[in-house]
Amino acid sequence: MSDQSLLRRIAPRVCAAALFAILVGTAQAASSSPDTVSLNVDATAHGTPLSHFWEQMFGSGRAVLALRDDYRKDLEAVHAATGFQYVRFHGIFDRDVGVVYRDANGKIAYNFSYVDQIYDGLLERGVKPYVELSFMPPELSSEPSKVHDFWYHPNVMPPKDYAEWDAMIGAFAQHLIARYGIGEVSTWYFEVWNEPNLAFWGGSPVQPTYFTLYDHTVRALKAVSPRLRVGGPSTAQAAWVPVFLKHAHDAKVPVDFVSTHVYGDDTAPNVFKTDENIARADMVCRAVSKVHDEIAASPYPKLPLIFSEYNASYANLPNVTDAVYMGPWMANTIRECAGKVDVMSYWSFSDVFEEQGVVKTPFYGGFGLIAADRIEKPAFNAFAMLHRLGDTRLPLSSDTALATRRADGTVVLALWNYAPPVGDTANYTKGEPRGAMKHFAVDVAHLHAGVQATVWRLDEQHGNAVAAFDRMGRPDFPSREQIVELRAAGKMAKPESVVLHDGHLMIDIPPQGLVVVELH
Repeated sequence: MSDQSLLRRIAPRVCAAALFAILVGTAQAASSSPDTVSLNVDATAHGTPLSHFWEQMFGSGRAVLALRDDYRKDLEAVHAATGFQYVRFHGIFDRDVGVVYRDANGKIAYNFSYVDQIYDGLLERGVKPYVELSFMPPELSSEPSKVHDFWYHPNVMPPKDYAEWDAMIGAFAQHLIARYGIGEVSTWYFEVWNEPNLAFWGGSPVQPTYFTLYDHTVRALKAVSPRLRVGGPSTAQAAWVPVFLKHAHDAKVPVDFVSTHVYGDDTAPNVFKTDENIARADMVCRAVSKVHDEIAASPYPKLPLIFSEYNASYANLPNVTDAVYMGPWMANTIRECAGKVDVMSYWSFSDVFEEQGVVKTPFYGGFGLIAADRIEKPAFNAFAMLHRLGDTRLPLSSDTALATRRADGTVVLALWNYAPPVGDTANYTKGEPRGAMKHFAVDVAHLHAGVQATVWRLDEQHGNAVAAFDRMGRPDFPSREQIVELRAAGKMAKPESVVLHDGHLMIDIPPQGLVVVELH
C-alpha cells in the first residue's frame, strides 16, 4: 500500500468535527453537562459474541523482509501483545525470494529455500502464513519490464504462458504440503494477487484478465488438494465483490472466502460511488457493511469475509498512524465493525517496510505498530489494551464506549474521546488534539462485592513515544542512547487502581485518549 501507487484515491479534506457529539449510555441516561458521558452497564446481562476479529491477522512488509532479525523481533512483540494468528505480505514470488529460475535451455525450475526460511520463521513464532500469491516472477512474465513503482519494483503483468504459472502454483502447493503437512497448510489462506483494480495488475482489460488469473490459480491449488482455502478478489476500495462472486458461480470455480481492502481516507466516490463526505472514523466500517451485505445477497451468502488490509490511512500521515489518535480510532472501528466481518488485517504490524524506500526516520507516518529501532508506537499500546476486551459484548447504546465480559465474569470497558487528527496530516504538525475533556460517569450493576478497577490509559501523556521524540527535536537518526529512551517512552503506561463505590466509576479522558478498564 502506498500513497504514490494509489492514484485513484483522493484523500478527503473535510474533518468531521461533529463525529464525537456527546452521547449517553442508555436511552434513559442523561448527561449532566455537554462534556459528560453517562453509561449504565449490567455485568450479568445477556450479551452477543465478540470475536477478536481486529487482531487475528496483520500485514507486513514484503516477503523477503521476514528474514530480518528486526522483523522477527517486532513480530514476537506484537504476537505477545495480541496473540494474532496470521500474517500477510506481498511478494512471495518476487525475484528476491528466488522461487523461479530458467536454465540455459529455457527450462523452468524452482528453489524454495527462502520460502522455507520465511514460513519456518513465522511458524516458529506461533504465526501462520496468509499467503498472498504475488507478484509475477520475471521469468514467467508476459512483460518483464512492466513493474510497479514500489521501491522494490514487483512485476505486475499476467504470465506469458498460463501453463507455466499453473505448474509453478502446483509445485509451490506440493512443496508446502510436503514440508508442513496438509493438516497444517489447510489452516492457511491462499489469496489470489493484491489489489488488481489498481496499478498492481497490468492485465488488459483489467477485470476479465484478473478473473482468468483467479480461475487458473484456484484450479491449480485445488488440484493439489481440495482442502486448500482460496479466495479473492483482494481489491482496494472494497470493490468488485458482487461481480467476482457472480463470475465464480457462473464459471463454477471454487471460492472459500471473500477478501478486500479499505482505508479510512478512501473516498465515497471510490468506495460507494456516491457524492458524500465520510469521516475517517466511519469509512472502514461503512465499507465492511457494504461488502457484508453484498455477500449476503450473492450466490454464496455464508462465505467468510476477510478485510485483508485496513488502517486509518493509506498514506504516510504522522499525525494519524504515529499518533495517539489511533487509540480511539481503533476502538471505534471495533465497535462499528463487530458482527459484520470474520477477520480484519491491520496494515501493518511493523515499520520494517520498504515500499517507499528505506526508512529515513522513525516517525514518518508508517503503517506499523512498531517504528524503526523497535520503538513501540501508540497504536501498539492501543492494540495491547484492546486485546483485554472480553469475548461477549454487553448491551450499551454509546458511540464512545464498549462494554464486554470475559468467560470468567470479568467486565472490561473501553472508553474513548475521539477527536480528529492534529493540524495538517500530510506533514507532521505539532500541537494538542482538538476537543474538550470528556467526563465518563459509569454505573455497573450486579458486580460482586469488593470489585476493583484497573485502568490503562493511552493519550498524549501516556504510552506515547512521539512526545519524547518531539522533545529530542525529531532527529532523523536517533543515537543509541536516544533509542533506549524512546523505547522506554513508548511502553504502555503503568495501570492505575481505582476504587468503585456501589459500582460507580468516574474517569476523565482527554481528546484522542483511550481508556480500558478491568473490573475484577
